[in-house]
Parts: sequence; structure tokens; C-alpha cells
Amino acid sequence: MARGLPTIASLARLCQKLNRLKPLEDSTMETSLRRCLSTLDLTLLGVGGMVGSGLYVLTGAVAKEVAGPAVLLSFGVAAVASLLAALCYAEFGARVPRTGSAYLFTYVSMGELWAFLIGWNVLLEYIIGGAAVARAWSGYLDSMFSHGIRNFTETHVGSWQVPLLGHYPDFLAAGIILLASAFVSCGARVSSWLNHTFSAISLLVILFIVILGFILAQPHNWSADEGGFAPFGFSGVMAGTASCFYAFVGFDVIAASSEEAQNPRRSVPLAIAISLAIAAGAYILVSTVLTLMVPWHSLDPDSALADAFYQRGYRWAGFIVAAGSICAMNTVLLSLLFSLPRIVYAMAADGLFFQVFAHVHPRTQVPVAGTLAFGLLTAFLALLLDLESLVQFLSLGTLLAYTFVATSIIVLRFQKSSPPSSPGPASPGPLTKQHSSFSDHLQLVGTMHASVPEPGELKPALRPYLGFLDGYSPGAVVTWALGVMLASAITIGCVLVFGNSTLHLPQWGYILLLLLTSVMFLLSLLVLGAHQQQYREDLFQIPMVPLIPALSIVLNICLMLKLSYLTWVRFSIWLLMGLAVYFGYGIRHSKENQRELPGLNSTHYVVFPRGSLEETVQAVQPPSQAPAQDPGHME
Repeated sequence: MARGLPTIASLARLCQKLNRLKPLEDSTMETSLRRCLSTLDLTLLGVGGMVGSGLYVLTGAVAKEVAGPAVLLSFGVAAVASLLAALCYAEFGARVPRTGSAYLFTYVSMGELWAFLIGWNVLLEYIIGGAAVARAWSGYLDSMFSHGIRNFTETHVGSWQVPLLGHYPDFLAAGIILLASAFVSCGARVSSWLNHTFSAISLLVILFIVILGFILAQPHNWSADEGGFAPFGFSGVMAGTASCFYAFVGFDVIAASSEEAQNPRRSVPLAIAISLAIAAGAYILVSTVLTLMVPWHSLDPDSALADAFYQRGYRWAGFIVAAGSICAMNTVLLSLLFSLPRIVYAMAADGLFFQVFAHVHPRTQVPVAGTLAFGLLTAFLALLLDLESLVQFLSLGTLLAYTFVATSIIVLRFQKSSPPSSPGPASPGPLTKQHSSFSDHLQLVGTMHASVPEPGELKPALRPYLGFLDGYSPGAVVTWALGVMLASAITIGCVLVFGNSTLHLPQWGYILLLLLTSVMFLLSLLVLGAHQQQYREDLFQIPMVPLIPALSIVLNICLMLKLSYLTWVRFSIWLLMGLAVYFGYGIRHSKENQRELPGLNSTHYVVFPRGSLEETVQAVQPPSQAPAQDPGHME
């Protein structure tokens, strides 16, 4: 391993020369990223993040062990759930074109503590996801050489049988992560060029698989003689959906890169929609031809596509598929390692993580420290750990992030807009409000009524019929309706998932409880819909709010509850570790806390943001990203 370090270092220096920029005129530019990504760059980045190891590894495993040929329905349901979440990401990405993705979206709408926990989970998602992809990449390359690499390692290095550890150290997986980290540290342009190349090859191979697969299709493989189309029933389809959902997590890479987009208001929503459509089509078509080519119960879960062509006597096609899988996994690995340091950068820039990760290299304009440090950590995990059992853990963290982003969209729509001339929180004026209670933090609108209804106030046309709702303080009804909607969504998920199994409810009790919670859920949506929302004609906004975010929340909760209890135990342990980091370091260095007025000596736990979305974004961004402020006003 030591012999390879000079090669990686020289490669990084070469890429820096290729990516050389003009000398910077201002030292503050070291904390800003470069806007250089087009819509095509973002689209291929999203496609690369979604169409990868899930296509070549997950498809066969879910088809054989969970859903059978109905795996295509699992991918379809997972695509719909991802679409609902993607719409929320698209609106936030267009409105808040800053790096950070779900972390930043939660920050500006729900507050610092919740944002840190979401960012903490996204970090784990990218780290373990990158390590898992690297091991899958290594396994596919090893299979092309008849497992000669594994046999050599086990003979000369050794093997072990330890829980959570791999059977042998995977030096090949660790090496590809280090190499990819070196390329990513060279700059966004170098990463984008590599991603374009590998994505084009991967899409061509997928087209080849679909065409040849339909030629070799045998409808008999879906017949009752082979077990039928859905041998595991509806529960198998839904269980497969919970696993297949992980295949679509790559679209948040686009939102995480929005600060480097040339025109984020247009390109981010467009790239998310196109990349998700391409990925969904690829997964559904490939899973269809895979289960039509060979019986689902004869699939090899580790290399299903290549093995299917081998079974049909097309070994040459199997080699093409194996080569395409390696290219596809390269794109996923590049996307994950591209986004990981940017999430760390956003958290460090807000003071919640170690400040060394907030530094951006003056030439490449990428967070090199975060790229190399977390690249080494990911390589170490890929070297030693067996990460197959943690795929569900990744899905849980992703689903939780999607749930928070969908909730943030509802909060955003009923949040009062700030006038253009209003001072930011960095320069508090005499009208600055100091929140002291939980209800104050949840206050979504101001206390001043105007002739034109503000967001969060009852719509004028409904006041003759719902006047009793207008008697409460502005925002109070919206707050309660949002809370009831979340509580009823969790109850609906528990009834649907555990009603007949764990809870052992009788049929009438199951139906009655489901009807009551559904009525509460619909009533809360009607109450939210009766209040004025914030509309922006110059930005992309999700239609049918709060219905679409609410459906996304319900679907995400149901999928989270389908995961095993061990997944929840591991998730709880990781959350406790994150809380220790936040209260041990983040809360003391938080820029939000540094904005407190002089004389407030007590510690302030930032749970919900003060002010409007625009004010919060300006407050939490680094000086080079936020609008210029008078230094004399900074605290």
C-alpha cells in the first residue's frame, strides 16, 4: 500500500495542473466552490449515482430471495416513493442552491439540531455505501478472473471468520476508493469528465442487456410451473421495495452539488427529473428481462445478470455485462465520493464539524481535506468489513432524510417571506424576536396581519366557513395540523405494517383503527390546505402541497417500519454517537450560537431556526457565500 502512495500523489498533482485556475484575487475565495456544472453534468451525476451496483447486484438478490419476478413492481413502487422525495429535493435545490442537500434543507426549515442528525446519517450513508460499492466492484472484477484475486489473497495474506468482517482483506476495494478519491480531489471538472465516460459506457451496456434479454425472453419463466409472477405475495413486493429503495438514493447527489451548478434554479429540478426517469426505466426493464431469461429461483444473487447470460450459453455477453457493471460501479463510487466531502464541508462551514473540513483548495476549489480524510476512512471499511448486512441500515438513514425534507417543504410553504429590505439575522435590528419557548420556535408566520394574507393565515375565501380557525394566533393552527399529520402518518404506518402480525388486531379493530387514523390524516391535510401558502413564480415548486409531501412521508414511514429491529438498534447507536459529537463539539462552535446577542451567557440549544428561509440561509453560510454584511454588525 505504501508503494502506491507516491503514484496517487503524482496523479493528484497532474490533475491539479489540468484543472488549473487563474490566481485568486481574494483569499476568502478559498471557502467557496466553483460553479462549473451544466444540466448534463448534473444529470449524468445523478444517473451515475443511481444506476450502478443496485442494477447488477441488488436486482438478482431481491428477485431470488424476496420478490421473485415481481421485483419489477418493487422497483416501480420504490421509484414512486423516490419521485415524491425527489420533487421535494428539486424545490429546495432550486430555492437554496447551496451545498449540503438534506442537511441544509433541514437546517433552514427545522433548525440546527435536526439538521446535524440528518447530516450525520447522510455521512454514514455515503461512507458505507461507497465501501459496499467498492467491494461489489472488486467481486465482479474477481469473478472475471475466476476468483484468482480472492484465492491469492487468502493464500498469501489469510482469511478469518469474524462477524461483520469480510472473509479476507479486500485490498482491491480499498485501492479503487483511494484512486477515485485522488481523482475527485482534482476538481469538479475532472470528476465530471470521468463520470461522463463511465456513464456513457454503462448506459450502452444496459441498452445491450435489454435488447438481447428480450430476444432471449421465455414467458414460461413467469408461469405457475416456475412459481408464478409473485411467489412471495404482496408482502414480498413491499419487502423488496424497502431494499430496492436504496437503488434510487443517488439523486440527492444532484442537490448536494447545486452550489457548483451554473444555473441551479433550472438545472437542479430538470436533472433530478431526468436522472430519476432514466434510472427507473433501466431498473424495471432490466429486472423484467432478467426474470424472463432464466427462472428466478436459478439466479446467482451475486452476479445475476452475467450468470443469466452464462446459463443461456452466451458467455461473450456475460463478459460485456461484467465490464459494464464495473463501469457502472465506478460512476456510483465517483458520485458518492464527490458528495461526501461536500456534506462535511457544509457542516464544518456552519461550525458543527471540525473546521479543517471547511477549507477549499485555492486551485481545484474542492474540499480536499474532507475528500482525502473520508476517502481513507471509506477505504479502511472496504478493506476489512463485510457490508452486506448494512444495506438496510443505509435505507433507514436515507428514508429518514427523505421524511425530514418532505416535512421541511410543508414548513417552508407556510413560512412568512422576508421583505427584500429586511435585515438579516447577522445584523439584528430592534424588531429581532428572541424565542424562548417551543411554540415560539414553531411559529411559522409573523404576528402582523396585512390586507394581503400572509403564508400561514386562513385563506380569505374560507373565513366565512372556517372563521373559528381564524381566532387563533397566526401559525398556531398550521403547527397543530402539521403535528397531527405526522402523528397520524406514523400510526397509519404502524397499523399497515404491524396490524395483523405484531399487534394481532382483529379484523374489525384493524379496519376501525385504520379508518380513524386515515380520517385524522385527511383532516389535517384539509386544515393545512385551507391556509395561505408561499408561492414563487420564478422558482420550481411542487404542485399539490401538502398532499405530495404528506404521501411521501407516509410511504417513507411504512418502508422504514419494514426494516428489521437490528437495523433500528444500530441506527439508535449511531444517533447517540452523533449527539455526543454535537453536544461535545458542534454546539460550542456553532455559528448559529455565535450570532446570539451579547450578554446572553446561557447556552442556547438551536432546535428551530429564527426568521425566514432567506435569512437563515444567509446566516448559516460562510462569508464568501452569504451576502456581504457590515463587519461592524457581526457578533
